Amino acid sequence: MGKKTFCLLLAFVGLILIPGVTFAAAPFYEGKVIRLIVGSAPGGGFDTYARLLVRHMGKHIPGNPRMIVENSPGAGGMILANYLYKIAKPDGLTIGHFNGANLFAQVVGKVKGAEFESQKFEYIGSLAKVTPICILSKASGITNMDQWMNSKTPIKVGATGIGVLAPHDTPKILNVAFGLPVQVILGYKGTSEIRLAVGSKELDGCCLGWESAKVTWRSDLKGGNAFVVLQALPEPLPDLPKVPLAINFAKTDEARKLIEVGIHSHGFFARPFVLTPGTPKGRVRILRNALQETLKDKEFLAEAEKIQLDLDPVTGEEIERAVTELSKVDPALLAKLKEILYKE
Repeated sequence: MGKKTFCLLLAFVGLILIPGVTFAAAPFYEGKVIRLIVGSAPGGGFDTYARLLVRHMGKHIPGNPRMIVENSPGAGGMILANYLYKIAKPDGLTIGHFNGANLFAQVVGKVKGAEFESQKFEYIGSLAKVTPICILSKASGITNMDQWMNSKTPIKVGATGIGVLAPHDTPKILNVAFGLPVQVILGYKGTSEIRLAVGSKELDGCCLGWESAKVTWRSDLKGGNAFVVLQALPEPLPDLPKVPLAINFAKTDEARKLIEVGIHSHGFFARPFVLTPGTPKGRVRILRNALQETLKDKEFLAEAEKIQLDLDPVTGEEIERAVTELSKVDPALLAKLKEILYKE
């Protein structure tokens, strides 16, 4: 070994031994692809939020991975929840975006089809809460709640599957809470397919999140072909100050509690971005931080505003706490909700 080479080697070793001097490894996500799988069909609210996120979040993750969206509709998102829990590798490269009503369903009681434990998922966060409203078509002949409550036949609304907060759970709970005349028709792949069924008069309408409806139903609402007749929220939305609240139709304490726990409470974690249990905590933190940074991104915010997509974010830590709190609700009330929502 020459004298010059030996001196260079000594200098390198010296640097290593100097306190505070480190050499960072390449970020884990460098050169990787993150799959964001949506548990519903393209064109609906979940898909719209997911595609907006992937266009911006990657640049806020160290290593700048490529992000892609895949759709895996079925059973209202339950199939995706089971896949994420049982099959997906806990490596932080697969994110699920499914209806959080599946998390509610599992806590209420081990319902058929749920092969996961809600409290064991890792939560990245959410771009928006679900704010359930009910839309009916002009063709249904129902344009306000007086007409709906006095309807002699049940009003047909569409849903993707059992246990989905706005399309399924909301009308089911309201039917029991104050006798809303409604029939829930299951089996649609997503809210976009439900919208087409309403257009063809196969359905009278549907219940869904306003944050999604104001985008995907925009032309029908502006054209007077559809009407928002009810909102299932604690307080009226600024956009809908004159639309009545479901809670105000409840006449008993039990009815009010069914609406508060069954609809209001889990709208909070209804649109989660979820990782497989066992994902390394460091990668969970990276993705949580990236989501929060994306929410400050001017280009992201400008695009959300352009497509009129509401942002009402929830952190991963907040979702975690909400799921834990749900498990502490009075067992008798949870049993009643289970009977309403999941009875065969």
